Amino acid sequence: MPKFQYTAWEMSGQQVSGVLNAPSKQDALSSLAARQLFPVSVESSEPQSEVGRQRERRVGARHLVVFYRQLSDLLRSGVPLLRSLELLERQSASPALRSVVQDVREQVADGERLATAMRRHPRVFGQLAVSIVRAGEEGGFLEDVLRRTADFTEHQLELRGRVVGAMIYPAFLMVFMTIVVVAMLVFFVPGFEPIFEQLKEQGELPWATTALMGISDFLARFWFVALIALAAAGYGVSHWVRGEAGRRRFDRFRIRAIGLGPVVRSLAISRFCRILGTLLGNGVPILQSLDIAKDATGNVVLSEAISAASENVSEGKTLAEPLAASGQFPEEVVEMIAVAEEANNLEQVLIDVAESMERRTHRLLDLLVRMLEPLMLTVMAMLVLFVVAALLLPMLRSSSII
Repeated sequence: MPKFQYTAWEMSGQQVSGVLNAPSKQDALSSLAARQLFPVSVESSEPQSEVGRQRERRVGARHLVVFYRQLSDLLRSGVPLLRSLELLERQSASPALRSVVQDVREQVADGERLATAMRRHPRVFGQLAVSIVRAGEEGGFLEDVLRRTADFTEHQLELRGRVVGAMIYPAFLMVFMTIVVVAMLVFFVPGFEPIFEQLKEQGELPWATTALMGISDFLARFWFVALIALAAAGYGVSHWVRGEAGRRRFDRFRIRAIGLGPVVRSLAISRFCRILGTLLGNGVPILQSLDIAKDATGNVVLSEAISAASENVSEGKTLAEPLAASGQFPEEVVEMIAVAEEANNLEQVLIDVAESMERRTHRLLDLLVRMLEPLMLTVMAMLVLFVVAALLLPMLRSSSII
């Protein structure tokens, strides 16, 4: 059985550390809660299992939605779990999912719980799904939580599709603008160099034309150097962002950037609220729910604020107070969470907050895209105008001299 190294607070306020055996991290957290210990950190003290090291293929979210929904329908109709998994294994349209379901079925047949078998495939079943299924198994309402998991996964898929769809046209404009400008500099501008040679020798070539010819000559001769420099810069930035300090600075910039910052922040907070509300509504303890939901934000700054709030909750304090102190959450969201904690309906209020913020985010995103389109067209027109003006200025000067 896996071993977990933990650090926790006792009821007396004293911090303790130790090692315990548990089938999974969630079981370890439950064991600590049963001993009236409030965990600060729980980490596996053993190397990852062979199964965990396997590089299995990811399964598309649409296939998972179908899997969760069909498994829920079969269980609701009275079909035993093993028989249901066997049917879904044969009917799955995804070879990757078929292989995963086969392993899950074999583990369940050997006496493992469904959640434990699913946890063996972290690239397919995330922490959210595993925790909800585990809560459903313990509470005896597995078919209900599978249906809710399918609905949640489908909703997240639709939200991602709307965001990506909104950004397709601006991305197309950016690529098209880059191709047009580079093509003009490499193929069109060099044809004017012999015409401007005399003015260049006389030192009467306008600065704009000189700069344009210099850029064009560099791209024509050293295009491979430009590509290497661009690739090196991209690799350097990506390596920096993967580091702890770089990721924190980049995530802070993302939520503070003019125009895009409010959209990124709203999407992250709405995702956190929806996942936390979904977990709490399915019977997952709040500390485990916070541990899962904080990583779903996709932002280190917000994740650290939620981690600090989780520590306060483990000490018996409210969730709203540390979230407000972090300064990362809107006042209206914090106020609604505070009222929900007093009314003991936190899970429903979190879902309502998520839906409200998603609607507002869609409006902000639509507005941002509408502003980006004319802005990018204007930039493209200015670049083309600069090229044309830089080519015409020497001709106009020559004609005036004549």
